[in-house]
Amino acid sequence: MEVKEEESSGTPLELFLKIGLDERTARNTIANNKVTNNLTAVIHEAGVTEGCNRTIGNLLYMVATKYPANALIHRPTLLGYIVSTKIKTPAQLEAAFSFLSSTASETFELKEFEEACGVGVEVSEEDIEQTVNEVFKQNKGSILELRYRINVGDLFGHVRKRLPWADPKIVKKLIDAKLYELLGERTAADNEKPSKQKKEKPAKVEDKKVADENPVQPSEDLNPFLIFPNPEENFKVHTEVFFSDRPVLRCCNTKEVLDKHLKRTSGKVYTRFPPEPNGYLHIGHAKAMFVSFGLAKERGGCCYLRYDDTNPEAEKKEYIDHIEEIVEWMGWKPFKITYTSDYFQELYELAVELIRRGHAYVDHQTPEEIKEYREKKMDSPWRDRPIAESLELFEEMRRGMIEEGKATLRMKQDMQSDNGNMYDLIAYRIKFTPHPHSGDKWCIYPSYDYAHCIVDSLEDITHSLCTLEFETRRASYYWLLHVLDLYQPYVWEYSRLNVTNTVMSKRKLNFLVTNKHVDGWDDPRLMTLAGLKRRGVTSTAINAFVRGIGITRSDCSTIRLERLEYHIREELNRTAPRTMVVLQPLKVVVTNLESGLVMDLDAKKWPDASTEDSSAFYKVPFSRVVYIEQSDFRMKDSKDYYGLAPGKSVLLRYARV
Repeated sequence: MEVKEEESSGTPLELFLKIGLDERTARNTIANNKVTNNLTAVIHEAGVTEGCNRTIGNLLYMVATKYPANALIHRPTLLGYIVSTKIKTPAQLEAAFSFLSSTASETFELKEFEEACGVGVEVSEEDIEQTVNEVFKQNKGSILELRYRINVGDLFGHVRKRLPWADPKIVKKLIDAKLYELLGERTAADNEKPSKQKKEKPAKVEDKKVADENPVQPSEDLNPFLIFPNPEENFKVHTEVFFSDRPVLRCCNTKEVLDKHLKRTSGKVYTRFPPEPNGYLHIGHAKAMFVSFGLAKERGGCCYLRYDDTNPEAEKKEYIDHIEEIVEWMGWKPFKITYTSDYFQELYELAVELIRRGHAYVDHQTPEEIKEYREKKMDSPWRDRPIAESLELFEEMRRGMIEEGKATLRMKQDMQSDNGNMYDLIAYRIKFTPHPHSGDKWCIYPSYDYAHCIVDSLEDITHSLCTLEFETRRASYYWLLHVLDLYQPYVWEYSRLNVTNTVMSKRKLNFLVTNKHVDGWDDPRLMTLAGLKRRGVTSTAINAFVRGIGITRSDCSTIRLERLEYHIREELNRTAPRTMVVLQPLKVVVTNLESGLVMDLDAKKWPDASTEDSSAFYKVPFSRVVYIEQSDFRMKDSKDYYGLAPGKSVLLRYARV
C-alpha cells in the first residue's frame, strides 16, 4: 500500500524510527518493498504515526512480517489489543496469529480470542521463580554434568511450557541467577567447546534393484502443480483492494459461500481454458492449456474449454473450429465446451443488479473523452446520475433504442485509485453486429473485465489461472464479485511464454496472415500450433517443452528456441523411423569374409529404441560385398579424416567389424 505524502509523517525511515526500531533494522526494512508497505500500513492502521514505545513497535513489526494473510479482515482488532498493551509479549502475539489463522475471515468471540492469547493473565515473579526451581530440580543431574554448557534454551522452553504468558525477560534473569547459585563462577573448562565425536558411517549395502526402482527425478519430472492450494482452502484473503476514500477491501469467501461451492463441485478442482476465438492458437497457448488442463487432470478434476466470445466483430466460426481441433490434438479433453455468450442473460441480469446497488451507471462519454478523463483521474459528468435513470437508459440500450457509441454502462469503482484498472471500467457497450454463436438476440455486449470474473464464478471455477499481464486486473476482478456477493475463485498469475526469434502476438500474427506475408495461419515458419503441426512437430514434444520450463511468476524471461528443438529431437529419437541410404555407391569387398555368406543384422528403426522392444528393430543383410558413400573413401589419409583409406581400419555400423 502506498501512503500518500500528505497522510504520512515524514519518510518511511523516520516513521519506523518513531516506533522504536533501531536504525539498522529500519534501513534493512526499507530495502524490502513488501515489508515496507506492510509496516507502513500497519502503523497507520494502528494510529501510531506520531510514535510509540519500542515494545509496541517491535510487536507491530511482527504483525507486518508474520500476520496470516487469510485473516487480514481482523488485523485492526489485533492492533487495538497491541496499542492498548493488552497483548504485550511475542508469545501472546504468536498465539494470536495461530488463533486468527485458524479463524480466517469468520467472526469470532472476543472472549475466546483473549483466552487463547492470555489477555489479562498476570504471572507474578514469585510464580516464575517457583517454576524455575521446579525445572532445575528435575534437570539437576544434567545441569551439574554439563554445567554452563547446558542448553539454556531447553530450560527456558520447559518454563515457557508451564507459564506461556510469563515475561521472557524475567524468566531469563531468574534462570541465569539459578545457574550461578548452583554452579558458581564459570571456569576455563566451562568455556571449552565440547569435542565432536565422529559418527561411524554405516556399511554400504549395494541394492541395484532398489536404485533402479527409485531413480532421482530430474527437475523437469517434478510435479509443477504442487504450488496450487486445494479447493477447501479457498477461504483465505485473495487480495487487498485499496481505495482512495474507503477502507481496504480484503476479498475472500465466507464459510457459507465456500461450503455451498464445495457442495456443488463435490470438492473437485475446476479450471478453464478461455481463448478468444479471434485467431489461431500459438505456442504460448500450449502453456496455458498445460497449466489449466494439466492441473485439473493431476487433481482428478475438470477443465472447461470456454470461448471468450464477447466481441462479435473479431470472432469467426473458423477460429472456433480450429481451437477445438488443436485442443484435442494437444491431448486435452475438455470437461465441457462453453461460451461466454451462453451466460449473456445472467450477465445482463447481474448488470441490472449492479446498477440497483449503486455500483454502475450509464455514461455518454466518447472513447476519447473516457481516455482523457482517466488520464486526469476525473469523474464522468454522468457518474452520479440517479439509479432509476441508469436503469431506464440501460433498458433502452438493450432494446436498441440508443445509437452505437452513444452510451456505455460503466462500473462505479475508484477514479482516484493508484490502479488504472479501477478507473470505472466499461461493463457493456452497444454493437449492432450479429454474434457468431448467439445470433442477433443481443445488441449490447459485455466487456472482458465485466464478464470474465462473473462467468468464472458461475461455472464454479476453483483455480482461475492466467498470465502476469492480468495481475493488475485482480482488484477489479475481486471488487466486482464482492459487490455482487458471488463466489470468488482462487486467482494465480504465471509468466507468459516468450521464445527467442519468434512472433508471439496474435495481433502481429494476424497482420502477417491477412497481408499475405505468410502462407496462412499454419505456415510452418510461424509459432502457431497449426504451423508447428504442419512442420511435423508432435504435441508430445510441445507438452514436454512446456512442462520443462515450469510454472513460475518470473516475468520478462525468454526461453531459447534451442530448448524447444531439444525436446523435438528427443521425441523424434523415440518415434521417427530412420532408414540408411547410399546415394553415390562405392563397392567394397570384405576379403576375409566367406563368399556366399549372408548375415541378418539387427538395426534400430530410431536412435533411442528400447532393446526389449523387438518391433523397434529391422533386419539388414550383411555379406562379403557392401556399398559405402564415395565421400567416405580417400586414397590419401589425414588426421581430420575419419573415413576409409588404404591401410586404415574403420567400423561398419551394426556389423561389429
